[in-house]
Amino acid sequence: MSNEREHAVIDKDSIVKALIEEWASIDALVRELDENQWAAATPCPGWSVHNVIAHIVGTELSLAGQTPPESDVDVSALAHVHNDMGVLNEKWIQAFSQLTPAELIERFRTVTGDRARALEAMSDEDFAAPSWTPAGQATYGRFMRIRVFDCWMHEQDIRDAIGTPGGMDSVSADYSVDEIVQGLGYIVGKLGKAPEGSSVTFDLTGNRPRRAHVDVTGRAQVVEELAGPATVTIALPTGDFTRLCGGRIDASAAIDRIEFLGDESLGLQIVQSLAFTK
Repeated sequence: MSNEREHAVIDKDSIVKALIEEWASIDALVRELDENQWAAATPCPGWSVHNVIAHIVGTELSLAGQTPPESDVDVSALAHVHNDMGVLNEKWIQAFSQLTPAELIERFRTVTGDRARALEAMSDEDFAAPSWTPAGQATYGRFMRIRVFDCWMHEQDIRDAIGTPGGMDSVSADYSVDEIVQGLGYIVGKLGKAPEGSSVTFDLTGNRPRRAHVDVTGRAQVVEELAGPATVTIALPTGDFTRLCGGRIDASAAIDRIEFLGDESLGLQIVQSLAFTK
């Protein structure tokens, strides 16, 4: 997405701790769910709560070097599958589709426990080693920071599906918002097509408010401060911000909770273009 994040310093111990804590949060969230809640549709197209947990398990197994069994279902034909990564995800989901919730939770605990021990045993040099990531070539540590983001987003998917808000005050939530904020140059400039010379401020509200600025001078980039007032300031709850950026909701679903100060037309254009992942 941008070089800003590819070259960021990754603290191995902090990332591993956040990921382990996030897995524990997901475990605590789903352990008492009933069958209807396990079958509830999440904001991820085509995925139930059961599917989301299966996806997390499958991804960690892939990172451990395993491959999913071939499926009798042509998963590439599913409407929500758009690329090879989507095919891989669906193969893992199919592989676990017959597990009961209790069996899937047990598998989740076993796999994440194994991964936790493997990550804790890695050195700082291992984390700094070059690696493929969903955001392009970077380092293994960068990949694990994306894992924190992905798992936290899926925790929010589950919470939305079962009507249990929360998880906004965790370390993994902070990392996840950081992950998005550090890519706002790409989101505002490339996706939102903010014009040259403009600037945008995001005011994220909630228990942990924060402010981020994007300056569009040449290549749009996140900056500490703007030279003057922003062309538009966009104020919205952090939860809506992450859901919009994750493609979980459309701008129309959150518009009543969004405020614009300045060029409202540009603000709306950007809000409608925040989704960089789904």
